[in-house]
Amino acid sequence: MSGFPHLGFMLWIRTLLAAIFRAKRQSDHANDRTCQVIERERNMPMGRRTKHIFWLVALCSLAVHISGCSTNPYTGRWQFLAIPEGYETSLGEQSYAQVLHDPKNKISTNPREVDPVRRVADRIIEVAKRSKYAELANSYKWEVSVIKNDKTANAFALPGGKIAVYTGLFPVAKSEAGLAAVMGHEVVHALARHGGERMSQGITTQVALIGAAIGLSTSGVDPVAGGMATQALGLGAQVGVLLPFSRKHESEADYIGLLFAAEAGYDPEEAVRVWERMETMSGQQPSEFLSTHPSHGTRIQQLTEWMPEALALYEAAPKATVSDLPPIGSR
Repeated sequence: MSGFPHLGFMLWIRTLLAAIFRAKRQSDHANDRTCQVIERERNMPMGRRTKHIFWLVALCSLAVHISGCSTNPYTGRWQFLAIPEGYETSLGEQSYAQVLHDPKNKISTNPREVDPVRRVADRIIEVAKRSKYAELANSYKWEVSVIKNDKTANAFALPGGKIAVYTGLFPVAKSEAGLAAVMGHEVVHALARHGGERMSQGITTQVALIGAAIGLSTSGVDPVAGGMATQALGLGAQVGVLLPFSRKHESEADYIGLLFAAEAGYDPEEAVRVWERMETMSGQQPSEFLSTHPSHGTRIQQLTEWMPEALALYEAAPKATVSDLPPIGSR
């Protein structure tokens, strides 16, 4: 769950990095060619050098940006997506297979744990398939698993429709309605392609930082000072660009996930109670300015503001049968 370390996103990233490193090993000669470019830049007159650096960064940035832009159909937020949708789905499926085959993970077959999770998932997926993400949702091969780990209060949904819920989440969710709030949120992360967007932002940031590093290295700046400047630029990008975008992703998933749960027939007001329990259980949070997530207080306030829209959907929806989730430690 997004109030805790996002296991699904970390698995997705790990798979992507493995693919990148495999490609890198096949093209190590690129490093030598890059060094030759930098050396040529050092020997150019300053005027020509500046122009070369400008066009190098501009062309790289343009190549990255034109590869994919879209608008979120619910919020109207502009999204930059440089990762192909099919590749993103493939990474999600690979990451999910790793989870299921990890000997440290025990996949629950207990009907008391599995049945309520699947009931909620079925209703959320049904809503997704007729939502504004219908095309993508209907292309996914949905799977749902329950991982027997009472110490991990988490859940995730990966690109491709791969859902996992840890039994440690049950005390936080309390009921199927609380679980629907969490699952709606996680499913939206996958459908809104937030993982691919974060990776795309990272690519753009790296292009900019590489351009800055080349510029500093070819303009006679002291190497130590240049290294410190590049680190400062990297920190500024992290706090000023990537973290706020991550908070936007979380708020977007909160909003659309709330609508999904309500349309699936679950009381959306349970989402507020879930985050109140999360706030009680998680203790001290980092400053929101330095965090990848909105604070619990901010989330609760936003959910309250969105509640009239969600309640209208809930009133019009066929109501789901809601049962309490089993206590952890049960067999």
